[in-house]
Amino acid sequence: MERREAYGFSAAMSGGFLLSCLLFAAVSRHQRGPYMDEVFHVPQAQAYCHGRFLQWDPMITTLPGLYLVSVGVVKPAVWLFGWTGSVVCSVGMLRFINLLFSAGNFYLLYLLLLKIHQKSKAVSGFQRILSTLTLATFPTLYFFTFLYYTDTGSVFFTLFAYLMCLYGNHKTSALLGFCGFMFRQTNIVWTVFCAGNVVAEKLNEAWKTELQKKKDEKISSRRGSLSDLLRALRFLTEYLTSPKNLITLAALTWPYITLVTGFFGFVFINGGIVVGDRSSHEACLHFPQLFYFLSFTVFFSFPHLLTPTKVRKFLLSLRKHPVQYSLVALISLFLIWKFTYVHKYLLADNRHYTFYVWRKVFQRHELVKYILVPVYVFAGWSFTDTLKSKSIFWILMYFVCLLAVTVPQKLLEFRYFILPFLIYRLNIPFPSLYRQLLELAFYIVVNAVTFYLFLSRTFQWPNSDEIQRFMW
Repeated sequence: MERREAYGFSAAMSGGFLLSCLLFAAVSRHQRGPYMDEVFHVPQAQAYCHGRFLQWDPMITTLPGLYLVSVGVVKPAVWLFGWTGSVVCSVGMLRFINLLFSAGNFYLLYLLLLKIHQKSKAVSGFQRILSTLTLATFPTLYFFTFLYYTDTGSVFFTLFAYLMCLYGNHKTSALLGFCGFMFRQTNIVWTVFCAGNVVAEKLNEAWKTELQKKKDEKISSRRGSLSDLLRALRFLTEYLTSPKNLITLAALTWPYITLVTGFFGFVFINGGIVVGDRSSHEACLHFPQLFYFLSFTVFFSFPHLLTPTKVRKFLLSLRKHPVQYSLVALISLFLIWKFTYVHKYLLADNRHYTFYVWRKVFQRHELVKYILVPVYVFAGWSFTDTLKSKSIFWILMYFVCLLAVTVPQKLLEFRYFILPFLIYRLNIPFPSLYRQLLELAFYIVVNAVTFYLFLSRTFQWPNSDEIQRFMW
């Protein structure tokens, strides 16, 4: 890191943290007590603070990683500063843990951008800092920095594990993956993703060697035509059915294999992936979740995905391959028809944005969900097109993890999209400075509107005196 870039990064991180502290004070002033899921998380953390580690709220469905880290941070601070009374493990202090995680995420995002795009010599330090600032203020993630939720810590440990994986420190990566799993069980998918990075790298090396042997064939290691994809899949099958190759891959990824094996042991002993109340968290094949995620990504990355050039390229591709796109559209229609689920929570809580998205868009008419298929097809094409700088094996591995983390979820919840979005956004090429500034400005506007609604546009339900607030 050059000195000028180091100063710029320090200024951006310090300024961002200061602004977050001011916003944190405003949120804590307006909402002093636990809100939404905090009514479960805060008492549980407070029980841990008082040494009652066997006490557990059956309504909590995630493992106690957040509470253990909170105790590990709060208790030394209490001893150091001599705090006593209600301030110890108060709502404000517990929420502040996520503010610390947020600062860590800022640094990790910068390091990941630096590592992933280290070969991009044309990228300036200012662009890296700008992208870091943009991703750190990603609205769905940034909002939950100020509440005592698992999201910020979950992102921290997952990004940290990914960074260690990229640096080849796989044992540390697996350990951090375990920490992420303790925050949210579905983070085990991102442990598989880290292992997949290693496998994809070895596959790409072998694929390039294969290309050298067949110079007369026009085979590409990048995403290309359908025939290239089929050829790559054939190569993948041959490679993974070789005992020698499997032993090599197992030797490289054994820390991740150990963790995933432990996960399956946990699922077997626990009788499922969810702890606590399982009635509202049943897994299903909710394939339209992939379409919702793609739409979500296009919305938040429109400066990169929704451009006139992209639209023209898509229309040209559509004209060249009408049969393939027709087949994709038909499959999408079938998946929407047979596998659309509406969770009872989705329409039962008007405090979440998803309530209004579903009511104002999908419930407008029965046919709306089918009419949106062309939008999904374009979103999928544009999404994949921006990843063309990655190897085809990396793309396949990412999509497998994306499906694993989204499709089993019955509830449409934007928080579930945070990690797959960040992983995607970190790995696409740096856009022009203008598009980066547009993206940051958009995030600032969305955050401003979100916090305005949360802090100022409160309301009450007819049968309750409690103040209700809009949120993601």
